[in-house]
Amino acid sequence: MKLGMVGLGRMGGNMTERLRQGGHEVETYARTAPDRTADSLVELATRLEQPRVVWLMIPAGDPTEKAFRTLLPLLEDGDTLVDGGNSNFRDSMRRAGEAKAKGVDFLDAGVSGGIWGLAEGYCVMVGGEEAGFRAVEQALATLAPENGYAHVGPSGAGHFVKMVHNGIEYGLMQAYAEGFELLNGIPDFDLDLRQVAALWQHGSVVRGWLLELLERAFDADPGLESIRGYVQDSGEGRWTVHEAIEAAVPAPAIALALFARFSSRQDESFAAKVNAALRQQFGGHAVEAAKAGEAE
Repeated sequence: MKLGMVGLGRMGGNMTERLRQGGHEVETYARTAPDRTADSLVELATRLEQPRVVWLMIPAGDPTEKAFRTLLPLLEDGDTLVDGGNSNFRDSMRRAGEAKAKGVDFLDAGVSGGIWGLAEGYCVMVGGEEAGFRAVEQALATLAPENGYAHVGPSGAGHFVKMVHNGIEYGLMQAYAEGFELLNGIPDFDLDLRQVAALWQHGSVVRGWLLELLERAFDADPGLESIRGYVQDSGEGRWTVHEAIEAAVPAPAIALALFARFSSRQDESFAAKVNAALRQQFGGHAVEAAKAGEAE
């Protein structure tokens, strides 16, 4: 199928490449790469034939809202607009309503896979109308590994599921971080943390992909001395905690994991170094270098 991709960052660029490798024709627009894309969203829309499919892979908030406002007047009855970024699900519900009034299908697609998605595939959680989902299913089948995509519900459901997914991710990462800080904090044994991370991947109940990535991080930097323990958050954890409060659903592990990230920006800790290393490993996120004297 043919579609337009807006945004060629860590996710959008690799998704575009995977789609092209799968035989799809992808027209692109990226504000930061004008030499290899359409000159504007308007030009991108003109390069697509009806029924058009346009997929946004840009930051949530103002960038997505501006792109939505620009594209919606250019799209027509039967076209499909997909937001694959980490937008708030309530914003997605609003945008879907506005798009529907014009006959345009709006899908909110939560995408997980990070920088490994090009080779391994992406998990895609889609919310919206069934017709819009079917319009992009060929692309979804290419982007995802086997059983790696699903229509999870009506408008907003895709980004809601991805929001909770990211909240769980916060909790898992924090549990690993605290555990390895304890392993690192007892001097009696002089443990090889990479060895422990590797060992736990075989038969252990705590085995998983994050543990594999942590082994990679320890292999590259056994003491994580080159990484400052400053852990950023991109919003989804805050939204998850907020929605848990609004729904009176207890989510203490996720809430405390979020607060731990806040703490990392004030006090240096080994747990925060683990978190920062994991984000770099699975998502290609930037890490802050240790300050002079901190690596000694």
